[in-house]
Amino acid sequence: MRVLLIAVLVALAGCADLSPQSRWQHADQLAAEAGWQKLRIPTDTFILSAYVPHPVTRADTLTVYIEGDGMAWLNRHTPSSDPTPRHPVGLELALRHTQGVAAYLARPCQYAEAADAKGCRQAFWTNRRFAPEVIEASDRAITRLKQHFTAKKMILVGYSGGGAVAALVAARRTDVIRLVTVAGNLDHRIWTQMHRVPALDGSLNPADESAALADLPQRHFIGGKDKVVGHQVAEAYAARFPPGKRPQLITLPDFDHACCWVAQWAALWRAAGD
Repeated sequence: MRVLLIAVLVALAGCADLSPQSRWQHADQLAAEAGWQKLRIPTDTFILSAYVPHPVTRADTLTVYIEGDGMAWLNRHTPSSDPTPRHPVGLELALRHTQGVAAYLARPCQYAEAADAKGCRQAFWTNRRFAPEVIEASDRAITRLKQHFTAKKMILVGYSGGGAVAALVAARRTDVIRLVTVAGNLDHRIWTQMHRVPALDGSLNPADESAALADLPQRHFIGGKDKVVGHQVAEAYAARFPPGKRPQLITLPDFDHACCWVAQWAALWRAAGD
């Protein structure tokens, strides 16, 4: 009986960890502890969530961190009903930003309570996670954040799938002065081939934007032990650029997809800004 009770409690704890409410609350708590607050940013297609420092500090240059894909799938065959991340690495990186002013932008349908679930369909966190509608909404939300801080220039930082969004948005803007990705999915065609999963039909691919991004300073951090994205994806992306304009790839041999970006972010960000 005792063993059964323990098993039930463990199962319930796991369910609580999976519930959207617990994931929303976790992010709220992380942000509140750092003195940040949540913003709702309406766009034509989605209502996006952001976290920003409070009170607002005006900045000439604003760094925006874009979250990864989050809980897009429960397992290899079952999409999640809510893509809010269990471990919001993008948010934790933003909260550890040490130079200048930063903000955090979630992906569409992350942290979206019922009233904010406008436009949310599973396709937008599965095969259409980088669809034109997603990139347009993210671009508009970044403009709103820029206005919020009265900034003139932008630095975009993307974690995992957020790296793809950051690159695709940067290709469409003239105010981005640097692109940084962390374990970024920069060529999803190579990524799906590598994992032998269906192509992301309906999604834009950052590797196709090499011409628009060729003159933008970029640094892309790769985990040497990352089996989720891996070095092949970033290398395929970089190979699309002409010689002399290929972006810098920085491999951390002992890092994987999640470890140890947050713990080492202050030092890595200094390197990214050199």
